[in-house]
Amino acid sequence: MAQIRATYRMAAQVDRRLGLWTFGTGAAVALLMGLLAWLVGPWGLWVVIGLPMVLLAMIIVFGRRVERAAYVQLEGKPGAAMSAMSLIRRGWTTTPAIAVNRQQDVVHRAVGRAGIVLIGEGDPGRVRALLGTERKRHARIAADVPITEIVIGNDEGQVPLRKLARTLRKLPKQLQPAQVTDLTARLRAMPTQTQQLPIPKGPLPKNVKLPKGMPKGGLPR
Repeated sequence: MAQIRATYRMAAQVDRRLGLWTFGTGAAVALLMGLLAWLVGPWGLWVVIGLPMVLLAMIIVFGRRVERAAYVQLEGKPGAAMSAMSLIRRGWTTTPAIAVNRQQDVVHRAVGRAGIVLIGEGDPGRVRALLGTERKRHARIAADVPITEIVIGNDEGQVPLRKLARTLRKLPKQLQPAQVTDLTARLRAMPTQTQQLPIPKGPLPKNVKLPKGMPKGGLPR
């Protein structure tokens, strides 16, 4: 209950109608069950059936409104795409920040039955160049695997953050589970840009020269 209250307070800051939608849905389902009990009966049976249905409807609406509020709070923040990817718990293996440039544009990777998905966030022009470089690197490791590029944003040809999870789920499944396991193992052995550079996390000292292609603030914590 404490976790639910904390989640409600967080989401209510963005979604002022969270309570109205949640409890309104519960009331509507309860009214429907009461109507069915009055028309069909018996009352006891509909109470037993109705209470779980009311709770289930409220949980579904509450969960969706909370998820939408979370996306609103994430939009425009660094690493927002990775946070959105973490909501996809089944069928995907995600790796954050496999490539970062000096302007802190980032590419993340997701691996699933749809193949390899490279997800870029930052300036669209720079991100597409970064995605192209990563596409070539991954094609050398997995030439027979489909590679999809996604740029996070709200302009034409981009995918809004709130629709990222839905977009990934809609991608056609082209690999078998055994192929996904083999692909994941191959990519795990492939060093990412952040692994190749011996730079500590956090801000860099002022007297240290920044390697080409890395953000001025160092790696994100």
